[in-house]
Amino acid sequence: MVQTTREYIKEVFAVELLIMVARTVLLYVVVLIIFRVMGKREIGELSILDLVVFIMIAEMAVMAIENPKDPLLYSILPMLTLLIIQIGLAIWSLKSNRMRNFIDGKPSIIIENGKINEHEMKRQRYNFNDLLVQLRDKNIKNVADVEFAILESSGRLSVFEKDQQSGKKGNLNLPFIIDGIIQEEHLLHEHKTTEWLKTELEKLGYSNLDKVSYCSYDNGKFFIDLVDVKQ
Repeated sequence: MVQTTREYIKEVFAVELLIMVARTVLLYVVVLIIFRVMGKREIGELSILDLVVFIMIAEMAVMAIENPKDPLLYSILPMLTLLIIQIGLAIWSLKSNRMRNFIDGKPSIIIENGKINEHEMKRQRYNFNDLLVQLRDKNIKNVADVEFAILESSGRLSVFEKDQQSGKKGNLNLPFIIDGIIQEEHLLHEHKTTEWLKTELEKLGYSNLDKVSYCSYDNGKFFIDLVDVKQ
């Protein structure tokens, strides 16, 4: 009787292990498919939305593995719901510049023309230790060698060093139009107006700004990319 009981316990334990392994493999495939559907993005470039969704999906997968008695549907359904929400917001952000800024945030200029913007650093709760650490990561020893430093929405610092040979001031080359929408903040930063932009583009034959997917201005020259025409 004792032997039979032990064998029964071993069989139950083995079945539970097999179920746990099967659930792990299945959830691994489900999570992998979900992340692939979400699109390719580097870990350091994840938006807050991406990060929240990834953490929640990972937590649901762990709970599903730890609780083999709960139906898998209880975990897979919320995962698919998060996937739909993430894709929906991503599509919305493609069509709405305001939504894109809300989800991904906007880059912040920390150093401009060699001058540190302390007000922006305080607004982003970004201190000098953070700045120096990220500059050292880019093999820059002296802040005086930096002409522009931009804190990206991902938290990564983009750095442009001064051109010691020419001695000329550089230009951030901020885009004036993205997805047909005029970036008024960028125009203001370059001391330009919307009227000026429209006039200059009309001279070049671009009267309909909705067809302009990207427009930048550098050293008196425009770079213009039109919206792809669907075949």
